[in-house]
Amino acid sequence: MKDEYDFSKGRRSAIIPTKGKTRITIYIDDSTLEAFRSRAEEAGTGYQTMMNEALKEYLSRVTEPPVTESALRRILKEEFHQATQPTKAQPV
Repeated sequence: MKDEYDFSKGRRSAIIPTKGKTRITIYIDDSTLEAFRSRAEEAGTGYQTMMNEALKEYLSRVTEPPVTESALRRILKEEFHQATQPTKAQPV
């Protein structure tokens, strides 16, 4: 064994890289985490796997981005403008 090793060209990463998954650190409410752990135990699976499946399901359902405040204001302004415009009399 050497007295000293050169790590100047080293990089931090997993020793064995995994394909398709990335390890992250997130903060989850205690009650949410406990609910997933309980359900996962009942189902005989891991809570992280269950959380991943729940996130995938949510993403598959959401097809449109949520309406932002600026978009809502623009839409309301356009609708209000159209509603206050005088209408032309239609021939009978």
